[in-house]
Amino acid sequence: MSLLVKQPQLMTGMFGKFCLAQHNCLSCFSHLTHFAPALPLILLLQNWFQSGFHGSLWFDDRSWQLIQLVECPNCIHMFLCLQGADAMVLESVMFAILAERELGPKLYGIFPQGRLEQFVPSRKLSTDELSVPGIFDEIAEKITRFHGMRMPFNKEPKWLFGTMEKYMDQVLQLTFTREHHLRNFSRLLSYNLPQEMDSLKCLLESTPSPVVFCHNDLQEGNILLLNGRENTDRQRLMLIDFEYSSYNYRGFDIGNFFCEWTYDYTYDKFPFFITNTKKYPTKAQQMHFFQRYLLESHAGFENLSEEDQQKLKEDMLVEVNRFALASHFFWGLWSVIQAKISTIEFGYMEYAMARFDAYFELKKKLRV
Repeated sequence: MSLLVKQPQLMTGMFGKFCLAQHNCLSCFSHLTHFAPALPLILLLQNWFQSGFHGSLWFDDRSWQLIQLVECPNCIHMFLCLQGADAMVLESVMFAILAERELGPKLYGIFPQGRLEQFVPSRKLSTDELSVPGIFDEIAEKITRFHGMRMPFNKEPKWLFGTMEKYMDQVLQLTFTREHHLRNFSRLLSYNLPQEMDSLKCLLESTPSPVVFCHNDLQEGNILLLNGRENTDRQRLMLIDFEYSSYNYRGFDIGNFFCEWTYDYTYDKFPFFITNTKKYPTKAQQMHFFQRYLLESHAGFENLSEEDQQKLKEDMLVEVNRFALASHFFWGLWSVIQAKISTIEFGYMEYAMARFDAYFELKKKLRV
C-alpha cells in the first residue's frame, strides 16, 4: 500500500528544445530544479532523444521523488526515477527482466541515478474492479507468472521481518505533538506491538509458505488497465511499481492482495480512504483464486484427484490468511512512520489504526 498519493498537481511550463547530446547524453536542467530541490542538479537523458521535446513536467513528492516527462515527439512517453545509485542498479536489473518477460513496462535505457521507462497509456484499477471475475482471473495469472520468475537476487526470505523490525525500531522512537496523533499513537502502543510482532513471527514460521519472487505491494493502484484493451479477455492488465519486490513468502503477496480489496484510496475527504472489511474476499472467491493459481504453478495439479486438489487449496487458505495478518501489521507500522514524516495530505495515523484494527479482527476470526 505505497501509493497513497492523490493525483499530483500539474506544473506546466514550456521549455526550449534540449540540445542534441553526445554519448550518454549529459544534459543540465538546473533551471528546472526548483520543482525538485532534493534532486541532483543534473538530470541524465539517453541519446535517443534525437530532437529534444516540448513538454509538461510534474513533481510527485514520494519517498523516492519522481519526475515524469510527457509529450515526446516520437509519441513514446517515459518518466525518470532518481534514487540511490545502488538501489537503482538492482531495481533496473529487475525492471529489465520483468519488461523482457512482458510483466512490466518496457525499459528504454539506464544511466547513473536514473532510467527511462515506457509510459503506458492506461488507468489504474479501482478497488471494486479487483473482484470483477475476468479481471480477478487475469490478476491471478499475473501473480502466478510473477511468482514463477527466477531473479538474480538473494533468495533468503529476509525482507518481510527484516523490514518490519526496522519499522518497529523507528516507531518506538517516534513522538507526536498533535492531540489526535497522540491519542491514536498511545492506543497503538498499548497493544504491546513488539510482543505482538514476536507472536506473529512464531505463527508464520510454523505456517508453510513457498519462497517466491513477490511484488509485495499488490493493490489496485499498482495494476494498470491498458487503453484499448478494456473489452478483451486477456492481456489487458500490467503490474507496475516494483519498489518493494523481493523474494518473500508466497502467502504474504496473495494475502496482501486480498487485504487491499477492503481499502479505497480515492475518497476525496479526510482521511482520504474508506475501509470496508466486508469486502474481503469470501472463501469461495479465495478458493477460485487458488484454483487458478495452482493450475498455473503446480505441475500436474489438473491430474490430481478432486480430494487432493481440495486439500492443496485448503492449505493455501490457511497460509494466505495467516500471512494477511502480516500485511496489516507491515503497512500499519509503515503508516505510523508516514504520519510523522510525510507531507502528503493523507490520514496516515488513521490508516495505521485501520490496519491494526483489521489485524486484530482477522486474528480473532482465524482463532490464532
